Amino acid sequence: MKKIILAVLMFVFLSCDSTPPATPVTDIDGNVYKTVKIGDQVWMAENLKVTKFRDGSEIPNLKDGWMGNRAHTVNNAAPSAYVIYNDNSSNEADTYGYLYNWYAVNDSRNIAPEGWHVPSNADWQTLIDYLGGQKIAGGKMKAGTFKDTTNESGFTGLPGGFREGSYGYGYQNMGTKAYFWSNEEWSDWEADTYILSKTISSDADFLGNGPFDKKFGFSVRCVRDETN
Repeated sequence: MKKIILAVLMFVFLSCDSTPPATPVTDIDGNVYKTVKIGDQVWMAENLKVTKFRDGSEIPNLKDGWMGNRAHTVNNAAPSAYVIYNDNSSNEADTYGYLYNWYAVNDSRNIAPEGWHVPSNADWQTLIDYLGGQKIAGGKMKAGTFKDTTNESGFTGLPGGFREGSYGYGYQNMGTKAYFWSNEEWSDWEADTYILSKTISSDADFLGNGPFDKKFGFSVRCVRDETN
């Protein structure tokens, strides 16, 4: 009997993880997101679809282009903004989330739910390394209508496409590519213009890692803050 009790206690001990389980997270709009533990990180397993910052203030929904209406600009700089792909409600936000420019990502009012943040370049690199490196990480993150999807990581990356930079009128690549923001400027380029973002493509397992203008509209995934 003692051996059975000891075995049960050992099983419980070995099964325990100092990191809390990947439970759902709720944003300020009441949207509930699935999450997934990948290595030592916990990620949202869905794209962000919030319309308010953490303090309750509205994120502008600029359907006429990020800078198309000069009344929205401040010192000729693009404001924080979000939109649904192609301004078309049939492109379900529940599936693909919204597209945000980087000004919304970097806004001091905070776009992420409490206890979460938009990933840094280092956060992304930790994920990439855990999934085996940049050449294969993208393949393990694909889901939905991507080709050859395995979603081995549970990241559930969906091809939500993007909104063009500058005036933001064009939309491209829904169904074939996914683009995700980092929360940092890329110092190897002009820091006031470019951000290093991540791209998943239908035709490759490689996870793209390229500079884009801050005025592009990309999907947002959040990663949970580290806890002691």
